[in-house]
Formats: sequence, structure tokens, C-alpha cells
Amino acid sequence: MDENNIVPDSLDPVLDVWTKLSETKKPIIMYGMGDGAEKILAVMENFGIEPADFMASDDFVRGHSFKGHRVKKLSEIEKLYKDFIVVVCFGTQLPEVMEHIEEISRKYETVAPDVPVVGDGLFDGDYISDHEFEIMSLKSILADDESRKCLDLIMKYRISGSIDVLRSCETPKEAMFDILNIGTNETYVDLGAYSGDTVEEFLRITGKQFNKIYALEPDRRNFSRLRRRLYYISGGLLEARNEAAWSSDTTLYFYNKAGRSSSLTDNISEQTKGRCVETPARSVDSILDGKPATLIKYDVEGSEREALLGTAQTIQTFRPRLIVSLYHRVEDLIELPLLIHDIRPDYRLYLRHHPYIPAWDTNLYCI
Repeated sequence: MDENNIVPDSLDPVLDVWTKLSETKKPIIMYGMGDGAEKILAVMENFGIEPADFMASDDFVRGHSFKGHRVKKLSEIEKLYKDFIVVVCFGTQLPEVMEHIEEISRKYETVAPDVPVVGDGLFDGDYISDHEFEIMSLKSILADDESRKCLDLIMKYRISGSIDVLRSCETPKEAMFDILNIGTNETYVDLGAYSGDTVEEFLRITGKQFNKIYALEPDRRNFSRLRRRLYYISGGLLEARNEAAWSSDTTLYFYNKAGRSSSLTDNISEQTKGRCVETPARSVDSILDGKPATLIKYDVEGSEREALLGTAQTIQTFRPRLIVSLYHRVEDLIELPLLIHDIRPDYRLYLRHHPYIPAWDTNLYCI
């Protein structure tokens, strides 16, 4: 397979985004700062791609500099360059920000390259070639045509960086409720509970009628916010734990880096030890100790595989409905659904992408 001319299933060939950026004669304008820009710039450097300038939304410029460049407004960029290609380097699900990106894309060529939130590698032509069998196996077990179409389009987006392709496979967030059929007698396990936002969403859906909630969050600051936010849940109905979800009970290091790279690791380096905090990690099977769960959410910043392995007994015994994030690591989109199928082959697996640029809200729903 030619890695520059990829055909996900029956879709039209698409040009690899890194080839596009390598071959363009237009100035390359990086839109955004921070960790996302750092990651994309690292890949561009490997391909010998040089950015011409950096810009940010008007409200975020305010004299910022990045990589030795003064960060400019779009209006300033337009005065400097007749035409250019914009590289989106941040994530958003805010409708007004997504619309602004689309407005830019209607005037100038715009891409949003896919780079992993955690770990290395790229979801490119080589990856598809190396995992063709697994991709076909996944398609054969997905529950509906919409899931298979979503898989094709997400793969096409990951290769091309095309915002149009990404937005063409969106479904509203509310679509998951039709799939999951959440009731009023749930035992909900929230892995990666952050500051309690997803617990509050669960409470809204159930009208605060539920059996019990287990909420795990490894980040100490987020955990404090979670406890303050959910102070009104009493009587043992909420078991909030300042712990990470893992495959076994152990102690890991939580690498607390600003942005989207905070993650767990079982070893630290000289470069990261100042930001690593010893963190207790638990398997869900150990926490539940034979008790049932009816709904489990996995959004654990790249530790989804380990968390699933730590839930295998609960899944096999009670078959809870699952919500699994598929976007943190390059391999998650393909490997995590196959892992769940191995643990419990009778699940129906639904793949959906909800509005987000880049593809950070691509989830698997298992019932």
C-alpha cells in the first residue's frame, strides 16, 4: 500500500496530511499554542516541514510568543501573506470555536493533523498496512452500518487531517443515550471522573435516581474539585477515590503535565520526575470485590487498556454497559474494541464520534 495514497475500505483515496504539508508551496501557519502545537511541530520536524508563523484567536494573543515567534491575530497574518495553509493545533468542542475554524477553512486551506494524546507513532498508511487484518476483524464485529461508516471516516480523517471528513461523521452526544438506555437503578463506575462533570451528567440523565456511584480520579487537584462539586451526594451513594484505574492494585506515577498529556506511567525519567506524583492504582474488579456494576465509563488518558483488563472479571460476570474512549493512543481505535470482544464476545459494539476538533470524542458503546 502506498502510504501517501490511502484507501480506507471503499472510500476515495486521500492524501497523507504530512505529505500535503511537505509539498505545499504556501506558508504554513500554526493555529494555537501549547502541548498540541508542540506535538505537531515535533512530527513536522521529522518530515522537514517548517512553519512560517503562529497565530491564535484574538482573545488569546495578548503579546504571547511561541517558539521564538510573536503570536499574531488572523488579521495580522492576512496582511503578511497572500495565501497560506492553516494547521489547527488545539482541541475544542465549543460550537462557536468550531464554527470559527470552519470559517477560516472556507477562506484558507485548513488541516487538523491527528497526533496521539499519549504515546508515540502515527495512524498513517504504514499503520493501516500493518493492521489490515485487525481492521477487517473490527468491521466484522461492529453492530451497525453507522459504526462501520464512522470507522472508515475516522481513519480517513486521521490520515488526511481533513476537518470536513471529521465533521461528516459526527453524531450528537445525546445519541449515546439511545444506545445505552440508562435507567434509574444503575451502579455507575466513572473511571477518569475529572472534576465531577460526567457524574453530574449521569445524575441529570437519571434524575438523581441510582443505586451507587464509584468515581476514580488520580489527579489530586481534580479530585478535590470533584469532592466539592458533589458534596450533596451522601449516605454512601458516592464512593469517590483519589486513585487511578489499572489492571491490578499497585502504585504508579501520575505525570501531571499541563494540557492533554497528563497520564500514568510505571517509570520516571530525569526529565519527568519533577512532575510525577506517586499515585495508588486499583483494578475495578478489586474495588467491586464481586459486587455488580451496570455502567462503566473509561476516559483515563491512555490507560484504557489496563483499566479494561482490570475490569475483565466484572465484565465477564455482569456484562455492564461500557463507554470507552478510543482516541488517546494511536492503537486504541482498533485494539480496544477487539480486546472487549475477546473478554465478552456477545457485546454489541457501537462506534460514534461526537462534535470535537480533532477526533477527541470518539467513543465505543458496548451493550
